[in-house]
Amino acid sequence: METNTRSCTKCGSTNIIVDPDAGEEVCGQCGLVLNDEIIDTGPEWRAFTSAERANRPRVGMARSYTLYDMGLSTSFKGSRDARGNKLNVDTRNMMNKLKRYDTRSKLDETWGRNLSIAMAELDRLSTVLSIPKMVKESAAFIYRQALKADLIRGRSIDAFVAASLYAACRRRKVPRPLKEISKVSTREHSEVSRSYRLLHRELKLKMPIDDPMKFVSGIASKLHVRPTTERYAVDILKRARERKGLSGKDPRGIAAAALYMACIEMDDKKIQKDVASAAGTTEVTLRNRLKGLEAVLREPVAVTEDIPVAPAVPSPGQ
Repeated sequence: METNTRSCTKCGSTNIIVDPDAGEEVCGQCGLVLNDEIIDTGPEWRAFTSAERANRPRVGMARSYTLYDMGLSTSFKGSRDARGNKLNVDTRNMMNKLKRYDTRSKLDETWGRNLSIAMAELDRLSTVLSIPKMVKESAAFIYRQALKADLIRGRSIDAFVAASLYAACRRRKVPRPLKEISKVSTREHSEVSRSYRLLHRELKLKMPIDDPMKFVSGIASKLHVRPTTERYAVDILKRARERKGLSGKDPRGIAAAALYMACIEMDDKKIQKDVASAAGTTEVTLRNRLKGLEAVLREPVAVTEDIPVAPAVPSPGQ
């Protein structure tokens, strides 16, 4: 047993006793059980020498939110015992029956069935959209938060999976627009966007503001523009940021306008229709953002100078 620095929720005592054998955290003052689901993260084997320790790595995979049971599953397989002897018929039948019962017990609860369906859909979306593993884990965590808050009852699982994936992409600053995620989802765009708004409101998610610069490379790759044109578009956005001209506008529209302006300056012939289609916006929005950028770039950069402070004048009595 060991003592923890947590405090008891009933009496406020900091004398918390952790019992790894029983898997419990108990208050040493009043005896309240604070936690009875402690997971032993130590090895499940014994080693008496350094050679044995080196030859016995920890088995099993790491915990993952993308698995419905977080990877803490039990498996019944094989036809031999620990010594390598073949099991008899009765023992094999008993192990098969235990395997059946174990599978049924995992999916017997509602949350288990919900997570098994949701994680399969999340895996499909992540594969189609080439989502990094870090973002996939974050999306699974957001979905579990929504499930715990009882937001999915009576609503579509697939819509919430797509909304959680979009929220994770925004939180991790991965450029994946909502329309692109909705296109590969099984639900309509309006339902996915409605689910995202519900997630954002109920879970109080704080999303970073999208930077237009991160969309330039994706739009440029679709248009097959020259690298010099892409770099010049980024330079245009940097100059516009210095003049405070990027706030309050759609970042994809601003990125498309900067890239179209760079194509004109660098004589990289691209028409407005192709640029707007690659950015997922309209030609009207592209022209409006282009006019705004041109007006911002014509303005001089505001230079703030330090105003000298006049020395204090002594009073007549001093």
